[in-house]
Amino acid sequence: MADSSWLQEAVQATRTLGLNYAFVLDAGERQAFARGLWVTLQLCAVTLPLSLLAGVGLASGLNSPRAWLRRPTRVFVELTRNTPTLVQLYCAFLVLNLLINQQLQGRASNPLTPFAWVVIVVALHKAAFHAEALRAGLQAVPEVTLEAARSLGLSSRQLLLQVELPLALRFALPSLVNNLVDAVKMTAVASAIAVGDVTYESIMIWTQRDNVLELLLLILLYFGLLTWAVSRAGRWLENRLRMPGYGT
Repeated sequence: MADSSWLQEAVQATRTLGLNYAFVLDAGERQAFARGLWVTLQLCAVTLPLSLLAGVGLASGLNSPRAWLRRPTRVFVELTRNTPTLVQLYCAFLVLNLLINQQLQGRASNPLTPFAWVVIVVALHKAAFHAEALRAGLQAVPEVTLEAARSLGLSSRQLLLQVELPLALRFALPSLVNNLVDAVKMTAVASAIAVGDVTYESIMIWTQRDNVLELLLLILLYFGLLTWAVSRAGRWLENRLRMPGYGT
């Protein structure tokens, strides 16, 4: 009762500002909105690290001396970063997903849920941008550093994993953080295929209550908090990984 009274007072207070947040008084709609907040958080928690891992792999392919690996990787990166994320999501979910279902033909259930398709598409889309940032970082590694590493007898793989990538990550970190912030915002495309994120749940609520402005304000605030957290974590990591003699 105390919680209900507090919510009623809060809703009444916002009405004096011309805002209608009466949906929080309905237990079902309140739970649906909270569930949407949680799904969006899950999307971010899964998508961001996967995009970084895929970006490292693509960057390695872009810098590979083997043309059979470098050229297809370049084609994938250019195609991915030059087409809209929403179109990619529709192609993946409406075309690839349908082909998978046809191949399974009822023998087994499709393991790729709409949630999984959003993660895959957004992660790969941002991975293309990560790859370009890391490629620039790899090219920024001083040649004298590489020569010193080679003089120690490091193999090409050891040189990449122990010298080039650690330095490239530091050089590319500001761009990577910016890409991650964008990836957080990009998860909102999940609503396009009815994944129950905060945007989709808000749409379901405002179609019944006509309180678009109020819910959009909450969505903006929530994504603002998420992107701020990612940005702050990135700034902390930049300071943590800063090396004397590199940058300011």
